[in-house]
Amino acid sequence: MTQGIQTAGIYVRDQDEALAFYVDKLGFKVHTDVRNGDFRWLTIQHPEQPSFQLGLYVPGPPVHDAVTAQALNALVAKGAMPPLVLEVKDCFAAYDKLHNKGVEFTQEPAERYGTVDAGFRDPSGNGWKMIQTRG
Repeated sequence: MTQGIQTAGIYVRDQDEALAFYVDKLGFKVHTDVRNGDFRWLTIQHPEQPSFQLGLYVPGPPVHDAVTAQALNALVAKGAMPPLVLEVKDCFAAYDKLHNKGVEFTQEPAERYGTVDAGFRDPSGNGWKMIQTRG
């Protein structure tokens, strides 16, 4: 029996906006997109990591009440949630490609800690570190 983490999620303000960003700009693929009333289970996958899904979830029912959802949306918009990490082969080339697609970077590529990294945010405010593969 295989065990491990299959899905981790982030909060987004609008699932369609997030889906367009992650698919059209970052190159992810849709894994699951199903609805149950107002609830939408939406997950994406990096094409080179098919065993892991990233959920794009809107705070709200049935998990959160209105006050909690509002607080979570505010925290995400401020970039206060833990950053995600995207590993790339060439950070400078990936930066150029994504920047040309309209990804808004918070930090240009810089060499540090024996590799190269850059920072960007998704349309909801979730922070990403893009780190070049070592070696």
